[in-house]
Amino acid sequence: MERKLVDKKTTVLLVIITAVFLVLFFRLAQLQIFQTERFEMMARENRLRPMNIRAPRGEIMDRFGRKIVGNHPVFTISLANLGEPVSPEVIKRLSKVIDKSEAEIEQKLAAHTLPYEPVRVATDVPLDLVTYIEEHQEDFPGVLVDITPVRYYPYGTMLAHVLGYVQEIKPKQLKEHKEEGYKLGDAYGQDGLEYVFENYLRGKDGARYVEVDSMGHPVRDLGITEPVAGSNLVLTIDLNLQRVAEEALKRVIEASRKEGNTAPGGAAVAVDVRTGEILAMASSPVYDPAVFTGDMTPQEVQSVFGAPNKPFLNRALRAYPPGSTFKMITALAGLESGKITPKFRIYDPGVFRLGRVYNDWLVGGHGQVDLLKGIQVSCDVYFWTVGNITGINNIAKTAKMFGLGEKTGLGLPGEMAGVVPTPEYKYNTVKTYLDSVYQPQLEAVDKEYKLLLSRTEDPEEKTKLEKERDSKKAGIQAQYDRYAWDLKWRAYDTLNTSIGQGYNLYTPLQLADYAAMIANGGTGYRPYLVKKVVGPKGEKVVEFKPEVIRRADVKPENLKVVQEGMALVTKPGGTAYGSFYDFSIPAAAKTGSAEAPGGATHGLTVAYAPADKPEIAVAVAVENAGHGGSVAAPVVRDILAAYLGLPLRMQDELQKDGAGD
Repeated sequence: MERKLVDKKTTVLLVIITAVFLVLFFRLAQLQIFQTERFEMMARENRLRPMNIRAPRGEIMDRFGRKIVGNHPVFTISLANLGEPVSPEVIKRLSKVIDKSEAEIEQKLAAHTLPYEPVRVATDVPLDLVTYIEEHQEDFPGVLVDITPVRYYPYGTMLAHVLGYVQEIKPKQLKEHKEEGYKLGDAYGQDGLEYVFENYLRGKDGARYVEVDSMGHPVRDLGITEPVAGSNLVLTIDLNLQRVAEEALKRVIEASRKEGNTAPGGAAVAVDVRTGEILAMASSPVYDPAVFTGDMTPQEVQSVFGAPNKPFLNRALRAYPPGSTFKMITALAGLESGKITPKFRIYDPGVFRLGRVYNDWLVGGHGQVDLLKGIQVSCDVYFWTVGNITGINNIAKTAKMFGLGEKTGLGLPGEMAGVVPTPEYKYNTVKTYLDSVYQPQLEAVDKEYKLLLSRTEDPEEKTKLEKERDSKKAGIQAQYDRYAWDLKWRAYDTLNTSIGQGYNLYTPLQLADYAAMIANGGTGYRPYLVKKVVGPKGEKVVEFKPEVIRRADVKPENLKVVQEGMALVTKPGGTAYGSFYDFSIPAAAKTGSAEAPGGATHGLTVAYAPADKPEIAVAVAVENAGHGGSVAAPVVRDILAAYLGLPLRMQDELQKDGAGD
């Protein structure tokens, strides 16, 4: 009996041992036979350390191949990432020499998730600091000095607003684009063309493969995979024209400030009327995009983002009241609607009466004025008359035909749509304002008395409180109603719109396109800045062609009258003659002075040349700087002169001769 029990236990034990060995056998077979390739790969990866080599971004050239943005190597400082904590003493010493807090360095270390990838803590480090660290390596174990390409701007701040800038990818961008292969520390276009063409400009990083031992120490260099540079952009910009536009704009702003005006900034845009190519786009003041290539100091951050004149703002895409540069729209609206003919004539005594007296910019008036003279001398009374008999709907319809009040489709961040005034726009705008002011007041009264009413059970007291509540609300509603009459479109709104005031708001880019459409017979091209994208080996990646996006439905004979009037603006008696008196090629223009908060009027001018065979159109707006004929026309004149090969004037004083519009 006992013998049987022993045999049974032995059998069970043998079965268990056999089962264990079978499991071990099959597991061994699985590891040795079926997963051999997987574990070989893991061993290789554990032995190999890829060290990232950043690819240079694509370069940016002007239309003639002149390099505007390139790359140059700079020193960087990184901390080795071998999977072990970095010594606090090293972080402390490093923070002192690179002028970063220990918290900043530790934050970068914590945010870095790629194993064995060095963590960059400083970019564009000066040579003396590199030398110091190299000479004191014993104090900086694990601190690596490397070289990486960063943006280089041979022409400094020129075209900064169009180019944009590059910085390390931000956490939100990294989250959105991680699937595209971005990683922390990568460069990413943050504004302008750098942002819009990020996919083309970005290259493909390479890597150096290093074999390491079991402790992670390098033992052998296994070679590199070369990085592939990004594609290059060839712009429509003419660098020489851009230089003239920026310099002329800067001079006139400084001259206006000398006259006591605030003149915080301005913009100039030049386009090819035959294609829509943007030849120059200037905004002043400017910022230096190079400051973003390194680690910005608090002073640099303030100079870009906190300066009172807003140098970061691309004013070419900001909307301004157009002033009298809008009068061609009023003229065409009157002609196309049949309300006036080219021979329509008035006598201008210097005032216009409609409910009240409206004064022309010229005291005493312009006398007998027809359409040609009305444009030439920018007669307010003439255009008030035309606008009043034409009506706001015809004016708004014509403005929209020329692309005003609508984004151009350029694609740069920050472009404003502007406003073509209509009764609907005014109603919505005024109502939104009134609601924002009075609705909270009504709600506050309700809230106050709801609390008071909840605290009393006395019927008489309740009645008294309800009367007080209703009385207060009635007072607020009365104030609302007092201003609500302005919800309706009024005759004075049409008058203001007719001369480019009131709710009119357009960007200098829109105004340049509008002038181009007048010049070329009514064809609207989509403005564009990039002619083509070229690969690093010179192969064409993408080419952009002129694109017609609208045609103004106006009679050629009506457009011709407006063109003739604009050609007279640069002739004796015209409001831009003071700037164009020595211009040997016929040019057509229209000046404007728009009333605006902040002191002096905004000065504007639109123009094109040659007047008889147009090639280029220009729009200039200078904020709170004076009259269009004084501050904007001189800039327009020099841009056209640079394009046509005529002598530049580049004056440092405001234009004294000429009309006041």
